[in-house]
Amino acid sequence: MAKTVLIVDDDPTQLRLLETVVSKADFRVEKADGGKEAIEKITGARRGGIDVVLLDLVMPDVDGLEVLERVRPQHPGLPIVVLTAHGGVDTVVKAMRAGASDFMVKPASPERIRVTLQNALKLSTLTGEISRLTRKISGELGFDDLVGQSPAMAAVIDLSKRAAASSIPILIEGESGVGKEIVARAIQGSSERAGRAFVTVNCGAIPENLVESVLFGHEKGSFTGATQRNTGKFQEASGGTLFLDEIGELRLDMQVKLLRALQEGEVDPVGATKPVKVDIRLISATNRDLAEMVREGTFREDLYYRLNVYPIMIPPLRERDQDVPLLVEHFTRAFAASENKPIRGVTQDALALLCDYHWPGNVRQLENTIFRAIVLAEGDMLTVNDFPQITGIGFSPPRRIEEPDALAGAAATAAPAAIPSRGALSLLDDSGHARPLADVELDVIRHAIDRYDGQMSEIARRLDIGRSTLYRKLKEIEERAADPEALEEPVE
Repeated sequence: MAKTVLIVDDDPTQLRLLETVVSKADFRVEKADGGKEAIEKITGARRGGIDVVLLDLVMPDVDGLEVLERVRPQHPGLPIVVLTAHGGVDTVVKAMRAGASDFMVKPASPERIRVTLQNALKLSTLTGEISRLTRKISGELGFDDLVGQSPAMAAVIDLSKRAAASSIPILIEGESGVGKEIVARAIQGSSERAGRAFVTVNCGAIPENLVESVLFGHEKGSFTGATQRNTGKFQEASGGTLFLDEIGELRLDMQVKLLRALQEGEVDPVGATKPVKVDIRLISATNRDLAEMVREGTFREDLYYRLNVYPIMIPPLRERDQDVPLLVEHFTRAFAASENKPIRGVTQDALALLCDYHWPGNVRQLENTIFRAIVLAEGDMLTVNDFPQITGIGFSPPRRIEEPDALAGAAATAAPAAIPSRGALSLLDDSGHARPLADVELDVIRHAIDRYDGQMSEIARRLDIGRSTLYRKLKEIEERAADPEALEEPVE
């Protein structure tokens, strides 16, 4: 997605020249012919509407310094590059003190403008990630830090905002990788407990013999190996929020003790002579069906009702595909900046591939997929070839596919006759019976590959399927080509 540059200059000639240069650098352009209009556009833009500003310093009425002074307090993270015909030290110092990110002396070369804009965006991304991590560590992460605009995600955020206004126990449900913890952190950061402790416990990752000690603590010498006192996660989170992830993995005897701790507001450390009072906000999360576990007898019914006071269901990524482009952009910018790679974005073909994929691992899988692509990418844009784990055809799937190598992939050892192409589709076999649907489908794809000379975009469009679906079908052909007995005999 192209970034938007606001160009501010009172000289119409300079404005047109800068617009031409910036447009050729693949940026979207907004213009303002003075400081007053610039302030109106910056303050009136929707969140993320303007990504970087090219600001002339010397203008009548409202000059560049005044624009900086009025805009910077409301938009501290917006990169603003100052343009000036006078590159003296005093001028530069004034601009930088007023909040400029960088400066250029007129006239600047197109290459200098392009590199300066890219560096400003990269610095802004890194600064934003550092700020986000700082808020995460300090327990002040908010709902503005969540990436998503789909109706499903908007409903989740609305429910979460309402929950943040109270101390009600929350149960966040959803598949692994959908972002349950970050929603929990946003609730904490928007509540009255913002800035206090946020303690995370993965109930499925604690050894069974240490669950009680980890959750409730123990006294020194209370059991073999207890060489020092441990306060436990409940006491660590006192005054803040305790996030119990994968609560469905907790064994039954610990569920009893957890229920008592929640009911009484106190814990019994192992080896202690008296209970310890705690004050926590509880947020639980699970990727399992706790109601079904209750029916099966593997989860206590009384604890279930104690936890499931305010349920929030986060839908899987495949059910909120409107969020995929935003997440792709977010992860691409963040990883390109952190890995110091000159990657500007994702090609339309690659974005279509990512949007069409079903993402069984949800946001976590998408994040790791983008990270891998950023590390291995050689160009300045991520292409389809940078996502071989999605396409499923070798490491770098070519746009043009030839028989039999591309169909058989790395395992192609079969002769060309092993992957036949029919002159006309036959719905019946030699005995007059209906052929299996999978075989007919295979023939259709073979015909399309022949007809459109291996052009994958055209084949997917003509077959009215997504590119990732087409690649999965080709993967099936690859597997069948490796097993000649699974293929039909060629039609003479």
